[in-house]
Amino acid sequence: MSGIMLNVVGGTFDQPFAIDYLVVAGGGGGGGSSYGDVGGGGGAGGYQTFTDTIKKGQTYTVVVGGGGAGGGTAGTDSSFIGGLLSRTSTGGGRGGNFGAGGAGGSGGGGGSNDTASPGGAGTSGQGNSGGSVSGTGPRQAGGGGGKTAAGSAGGNYPAGGSDGGNGATWLNGVTYAGGGGGGSTYVPTPPNLFSKGGTGGGGNGAVTNLPAPVYQVAVAGTPNTGGGGGGGYVGSPTANSDGKAGGLGVVIVRYLGAQTCTGGTVSSAGGYTYHTFTSSGTFAS
Repeated sequence: MSGIMLNVVGGTFDQPFAIDYLVVAGGGGGGGSSYGDVGGGGGAGGYQTFTDTIKKGQTYTVVVGGGGAGGGTAGTDSSFIGGLLSRTSTGGGRGGNFGAGGAGGSGGGGGSNDTASPGGAGTSGQGNSGGSVSGTGPRQAGGGGGKTAAGSAGGNYPAGGSDGGNGATWLNGVTYAGGGGGGSTYVPTPPNLFSKGGTGGGGNGAVTNLPAPVYQVAVAGTPNTGGGGGGGYVGSPTANSDGKAGGLGVVIVRYLGAQTCTGGTVSSAGGYTYHTFTSSGTFAS
């Protein structure tokens, strides 16, 4: 009998093995950067999961997308590319300033300046659309879309702020890709009931009740979740909160058994090895 031993997980030579992996793009920035803006929430970065069979001795380039800047900038793409695999998730759409939200993995919420505006479209299989703005008079901007739900629509006073769409929970038990809450003005108290970011790292939107100071400032998307940034309200010096940045994306690879590959931050749980990339790098099998 041969003395050569085969690793049944990572394999030796060309023995294939299965990997599960998550690719989340950077979240979009919340809108709101000029006087009078009620900014839409940033859309979550595109969220995709895959299972593929690979061989030992292969190298894959991992790109972790950045979050869009506050004031309404789209997030950037994340990817896992090498050999026959080319997987890319689309950056989250920007939150609208006083117009439409941007398209992306999930779409950004529509912004408001006493005008109706649509939310941005999400990408099929990656996320959902941002919330629109309708009606007349003082506006509540739309929430950013998330992986499992669209952003809430913005309405009129006293409707309250609009929430970001919720994200999804991966195999590691962590939730990613929540949309940012839309900015709001003329909102009844208590303001903490309004403009929440979606589960999975979405930032809360700004909430004010003029002429008092801002009660709730906009919050950035959580880093390495792909969460959208909260939309801002830009008004008087005593009631002012710009839109905030989206969260960085993340790429995670897991396989059954002990570590046989390199790249990212390595951990283990439930009999699996995880390689977590919070910045761009290389995964080597």
